[in-house]
Amino acid sequence: MIWSTSRGRAALIDSPGGSVYGVLELADEILAARKQKPVVAIANSLAASAAYWIGFSAAELYVTPGGEVGSIGVWQAHFDYSQAMAAEGVTPTLISAGKYKVEGNPYAPLDSDAQGFMQSRVDGYYATFTKAVARGRGAPLSQVRDGMGQGRVLGADAALAANMVDGIATFDDVVKKMRSQAKLSTTAKPRASRLAFARRVIDTMG
Repeated sequence: MIWSTSRGRAALIDSPGGSVYGVLELADEILAARKQKPVVAIANSLAASAAYWIGFSAAELYVTPGGEVGSIGVWQAHFDYSQAMAAEGVTPTLISAGKYKVEGNPYAPLDSDAQGFMQSRVDGYYATFTKAVARGRGAPLSQVRDGMGQGRVLGADAALAANMVDGIATFDDVVKKMRSQAKLSTTAKPRASRLAFARRVIDTMG
């Protein structure tokens, strides 16, 4: 859900996250949109993993009083069906080309080489994720990795204490705040323009 005015946008997030694919690109789009107008995100009630990445990419991120954010981490699963298939009398034969084409297939136990490669992929995505959090939240990388839940989701109070959000507020509260700021910006702009004009006149006279 997105609430938008000429002065900014508020995005409502409620998601446990998902695949890593496309998250970095979407986060970059949000960062680019922030140059045009303020973008504010609200976790109502959950912004976890990839959804948290999207949330902290906004200029400000809030969480509702009963909400949660976090799950800063990456995981991948391998399923070994070989014993179950053997019990059913099924023996698969994989025909492939390319040394690693069927590496990590679910019809055999995971060997150490395949597990090592999968771990390296997870570690790489985790490094990208944590660096993005550090940049987005203005925090040291060590704080992101050693704190901020270490893969857990945190409730509103704990998330605020860990610098994972900018405040605790409902969606309505955030919208009211944005409307108030928009009004202040609208009324202040003409005055600022007159002040700038007066300064230019003084500079010309001087």
